[in-house]
Amino acid sequence: MQSQQPPKLISGNANQTLARSIAKRMTIHRGRPVDLVDARVERFNDGEIFVEVFENIRGEDMFIIQPTSNPANDNLMELLIITDALRRSSAKRITAVIPYFGYARQDRRTKARTPITAKLVANLLTEAGIERVLTLDLHATQIQGFFDIPVDNLYAAPVFALDVKHHFKDHKAVTIVSPDVGGVARARELAKRIDADLAIVDKRRGAPGEVAEMNVIGNVEGQICIIVDDIVDTAGTLCKAADELLQKGAKEVHAYITHGVLSGPAVGRIDKSVLKSLVVTDSIEATPEVEASKKIRFVPTAPIFAQAMLNIANGMSVSSLFEDSTLVPIYEAFYPAG
Repeated sequence: MQSQQPPKLISGNANQTLARSIAKRMTIHRGRPVDLVDARVERFNDGEIFVEVFENIRGEDMFIIQPTSNPANDNLMELLIITDALRRSSAKRITAVIPYFGYARQDRRTKARTPITAKLVANLLTEAGIERVLTLDLHATQIQGFFDIPVDNLYAAPVFALDVKHHFKDHKAVTIVSPDVGGVARARELAKRIDADLAIVDKRRGAPGEVAEMNVIGNVEGQICIIVDDIVDTAGTLCKAADELLQKGAKEVHAYITHGVLSGPAVGRIDKSVLKSLVVTDSIEATPEVEASKKIRFVPTAPIFAQAMLNIANGMSVSSLFEDSTLVPIYEAFYPAG
């Protein structure tokens, strides 16, 4: 049964560019204007966050668009405080749209006396009043089980497949590469979608944060290698993997990575590396340094998020967006047929 009222969107400060793009795409999908709710999300002089909503949202189906990227703590607090403001304003339902879910890498205890922070964040979001979460490429899919509310985890692989087919016409010359054993399932999904071979970079760590040895499993000689992963942070491992692939005879190396965290020396490393290109989604707002890089390119996520939000609001399937028959039409403007 379809919702009688259209969903309403509100954005924090983490990625307003994406929020506006989602509103624009939703306007196209619905054929009527969709704007972000008029609100202010500000900080007092001591850093405290203050939220004020200027529109009546009583009984409304609300979607908060807010990745919890750098600065992770500030953006997470913004999300929690916006949620509290909406709940106290009698919103009917509150869905958190978190394109990049911060703290997802702390999903288990790797040593004694360490936290499982991803579970703590899940508890905070639920207790604040969020009733549903929509996110993209969780670092670990089991994080969905940390919530006692519905979690819709979208995947970048179907969109990446459209982009790869658009930019690399000879699929047989392409080999998809997982940068580690843990990412094989993600890489295999993209390889299946474009009918390409799969290779794996087996890395062995020495000291924490340092890669002592890398070995390539699979034949990459003469191939265009595409490294696939969910997060690129400082890009050290990514650049070393690209070096190793070229040493094993790869023709050229590209990377498709969902979340461009790109902290510290990352952009400089990428610009100086043997990588031909790094393709990331716009789940995290690009810094001026990232935008200035000639090797970094962005794949838009607004079309898939806008459609997913409409499907949630209207009680329709979100998993249908993983199928080409559904996804191709909403990305037609970016990847025209033929």
